[in-house]
Amino acid sequence: MKDKIKPTLVLTVICVIASLLLVLAYESTKDKIAEQKEIKFNSSVESLFGKCESRLLDDNFGNDDIMAIAVTSDGKTAIQVCVDGYSKDGINVLIGIDENGALSGIEFVSLGETPGLGSKVRDEASFCKQFIGITEAPESYDAISGATFSSKGMKKAIDTAMNVYNENKEAILGG
Repeated sequence: MKDKIKPTLVLTVICVIASLLLVLAYESTKDKIAEQKEIKFNSSVESLFGKCESRLLDDNFGNDDIMAIAVTSDGKTAIQVCVDGYSKDGINVLIGIDENGALSGIEFVSLGETPGLGSKVRDEASFCKQFIGITEAPESYDAISGATFSSKGMKKAIDTAMNVYNENKEAILGG
């Protein structure tokens, strides 16, 4: 009987030690990871609007695709949206909305789509340019041939950002 308990006990001790080491590693790195994410987010906001002060809102307005919302002192809004394209959560973009409520820019935080196909939503400037200036979710758009899922994902990201902005404009701008 002792021969059956000993391996189980040794394995349990190893699992407990490994779990404690994982918790320790997480606790020691979580602040640095959050800081790096904030730096990346702020640099993306600066890419959209230039050098500016912004404040992060701590509300996603009930939409799980919204990762963050920032508002600049001059009334511009940046909404970070992460949606599925061909890959699950493959499109992570920052949608810039100017003080008049028009889409003013798109900045890619990360793109996990197929290189050469799905990545065309980022690489072909004409695709993103068709959305510049819209004030509400577009009904139609020109998709990229061969990148249908990625094109639909980008449209979903833009629809999400514009709908959340338009439905919650006063709460977003009012802070």
